[in-house]
Amino acid sequence: MAIKEFKWNGKTEEEIKRMDMEMFIELVPSRQRRSLKRGFTEQQKSLVKRIDAGESNIKTHCRNMIIIPSMIDKLFRIYNGKEFVPLTITTEMLGHYLGEFAHTRKSVSHSSAGIGATRSSKSVSAR
Repeated sequence: MAIKEFKWNGKTEEEIKRMDMEMFIELVPSRQRRSLKRGFTEQQKSLVKRIDAGESNIKTHCRNMIIIPSMIDKLFRIYNGKEFVPLTITTEMLGHYLGEFAHTRKSVSHSSAGIGATRSSKSVSAR
């Protein structure tokens, strides 16, 4: 059985890479479309300039940047408040924000309660 080729909004990866911004804007959801039509901020413009220059390992604090076709197959390091999280952009990520893929909080995994933390463990010797 043949492997199913991934298509984003009915477009193949090659078609997406050749797509200009106006065509891409029409395919993204309304919130991202409105944001892209307003234009990029200065921070986002400098990030796009670095992408167009051909850099592949790009460190950025710009978590509110929408992933555009020129970012596909590039490596980004996105700041999550503590460290830079590595991320390689794929076709499935188009239209999402960079910050969605670099979580700022990690899930807490609690262990068992310490000695004396509960009423039943007060009589247990610490040893």
